[in-house]
Amino acid sequence: MCLAVPGQVMTIEDDPMRTAIVSFSGVTKSVSLAMVPEAQVGDYVIVHVGFAISRLDEEAARRTLETYAKMAASRSSDAAEG
Repeated sequence: MCLAVPGQVMTIEDDPMRTAIVSFSGVTKSVSLAMVPEAQVGDYVIVHVGFAISRLDEEAARRTLETYAKMAASRSSDAAEG
């Protein structure tokens, strides 16, 4: 199973692949914006295997990140119990 994860575009490099530094809750990764040419610094994007595949509004990104955090907390408590 593969997940696409929301992150916030922090910087954009001027290169053919439109490489950006994207923050995932404080962890930064280099991501290609080639498939989302309209993305700008400050935008939230959905990232899958190193490529931004769509833009996401801030509220949707927040909700998604909260859901992932709840899932991780649930898995942690399940593992501790068992």
